[in-house]
Amino acid sequence: MSGEPLTVLLVEDNPDHAELVMRNMADFNVVNTIIHLEDGEAALDYLHGRGIYADRKQYPMPHLMLLDLRLPKVDGLDVLKEVKSDAALRPLPVVILTTSAAERDIAMAYEYHANSYVTKPVTFDDFSRLLRDLGFYWLAWNKRPW
Repeated sequence: MSGEPLTVLLVEDNPDHAELVMRNMADFNVVNTIIHLEDGEAALDYLHGRGIYADRKQYPMPHLMLLDLRLPKVDGLDVLKEVKSDAALRPLPVVILTTSAAERDIAMAYEYHANSYVTKPVTFDDFSRLLRDLGFYWLAWNKRPW
């Protein structure tokens, strides 16, 4: 693989769901680093390089964020809204990965410019197809597009 290592930010408060996603990503075999955070506040601190996440060598900007909706401290929709309203973070692909199939949640996620919305549980084939649809193969072989 050429270019910089691939980094995925997984924001998921359920340890079992996080483990499943991380296993699927490992099976996909293109991700070098998965950063798992359990609440929306930590995700925003990470993305903005605040506090303990200020060192970008240790905490690089992700190439993709997988974001649950129901998170402690700051809700996933609020995280998405802030990311997509910030010019520096806006290009970051954000996939909502949640158990909610509620029409309101789906509509709000797309209103706030989510790149995709996936309802858990998700099969490996569906997850792989999603990553391909997001251009993940391109990201795997090239530098970050922003």
